[in-house]
Amino acid sequence: MEYSIRELSNLSGVSTRTLRWYDEIGLLKPCRVAESGYRYYGAAEVDRLQDILYYRALGVGLARIRECLDAPSFDRLAALRSHLAALEAERERLNRLIRSVQSTIGAMERSEIMQDESKFAAFKQQAVDWNERTHGAELRAAYGDAEMDAANAAVQRLTLEQYREWTDLGREIQRRLEAAVQAGLAPDGEEGREIAALHRRWLTVCGNAYDPRRHKGLADLYTADARFLAYYDREVPGCARFLRDAVWAWVQ
Repeated sequence: MEYSIRELSNLSGVSTRTLRWYDEIGLLKPCRVAESGYRYYGAAEVDRLQDILYYRALGVGLARIRECLDAPSFDRLAALRSHLAALEAERERLNRLIRSVQSTIGAMERSEIMQDESKFAAFKQQAVDWNERTHGAELRAAYGDAEMDAANAAVQRLTLEQYREWTDLGREIQRRLEAAVQAGLAPDGEEGREIAALHRRWLTVCGNAYDPRRHKGLADLYTADARFLAYYDREVPGCARFLRDAVWAWVQ
């Protein structure tokens, strides 16, 4: 069965303008284009669009999606299983947030004072889960289960002030990375030095001992692992590479 671009738009909820853009960038080409110029899509294109939407729901950038789908080693069943695991983890994260909001509402309705630590417990657990899901396998393989478990526990022990500093630092690093890449700055320049220093502070705000060798090893993962690339390059491609190069340039 074939669908016209408008039929596929109605079926998928993706606008015709977006479908045309996907065609232009080589992400989703129609199976054929009629003499009239109308695009038509078959079963393979419908499946590919479904895959694109799954990746987009997980926050993966369009360029990275195209790389994944076009890779000779792409395994759709394995990718779907990975999507399912990520979505189930997201569901659990949302359930924790729901329980946190419910607890806050209940405390307010009963005129109770909710401890600040309780208010942020769900967000700290969310950070631990993301860290485990994104970094866990590589870091456990490199440094062992005990060290990874200790790092997760350190996040859980963050005070309210430390938690705020940790999350603010993460946002500041990302903002400055994007600005540096867009401005064409060099990682071995002054801005790169400051970003590397911010990243060092972000790594140690939980109380973890600082190790330059491990700092560089983690920075290497930012360009070697697709999940890190998707995170740092989600808005501006090149941020993961800039951070890696800045760390290697300035960490001694």
